[in-house]
Amino acid sequence: MNLLIESIANELLEAERTKVGITPLTQRYEELTVEDAYQIQLDVIKKKRSEGRQVIGKKVGLTSLAMQKMLGVDEPDYGHLLDDMRVSDGEKVSIADMLSPKIEAEIGFILSQDLTGPHVTYLDVLMATKYVVPTLEIIDSRIADWKIKLIDTIADNGSSAKVVVGNKLSTIDGLDLRALGMVLYNHGELMATGSGAAALGHPAEAVAWLANKLHTFGITLKAGELILPGALSGAMSVKSGDRVSADFGPLGSVSVTFV
Repeated sequence: MNLLIESIANELLEAERTKVGITPLTQRYEELTVEDAYQIQLDVIKKKRSEGRQVIGKKVGLTSLAMQKMLGVDEPDYGHLLDDMRVSDGEKVSIADMLSPKIEAEIGFILSQDLTGPHVTYLDVLMATKYVVPTLEIIDSRIADWKIKLIDTIADNGSSAKVVVGNKLSTIDGLDLRALGMVLYNHGELMATGSGAAALGHPAEAVAWLANKLHTFGITLKAGELILPGALSGAMSVKSGDRVSADFGPLGSVSVTFV
């Protein structure tokens, strides 16, 4: 199995390099488990780190009931964020650098202290939060045509691609993140709305889930890391020429242009 895990990790890295999607893993390897999929993801990250990449945070996916039902699962998944994924607010991103990108808006958490499972609560997360920041996550799938099941997306680093990070850093004092609203636009046209409750009922609950899940792999959420707790609305496909922005009210806004 170790040889298969390394082989699949190399296949996913090659798909990212060539921009050619691969046949779904779940169509080819019925024996793969969720645990195997996380080991594939960790092997991909290990190979990227050996090339000089640095982990800057983590992301939670599948936090909405709609997405969980679509993939037939009852819990979220996660992926790693690397330094070459980070995009500054207002920057341009090349569509050609990805296979079939989509975008979603999230409330990013920046931690002031480490969070180590297995008994982290959402209150622990709030106490460990230094800032929250408006973000846009650009997701992409190295699996051809987004024909993914849970094992496919976990192995593929939670379909991570890039994260656009807003400039405004806010403390959480006086903020009700569960009720916080988000409005997503493309060229100023309303595309979607959402609230913090879309991420497991409260975005801090999603971060707590992540800290506890990572404990099973001996991984800790680190102070200074950026944590994405899940989308506040459905993912939107993007193409060259799109200018996407998300307004989070008191948290500020964030935007990106695709070329």
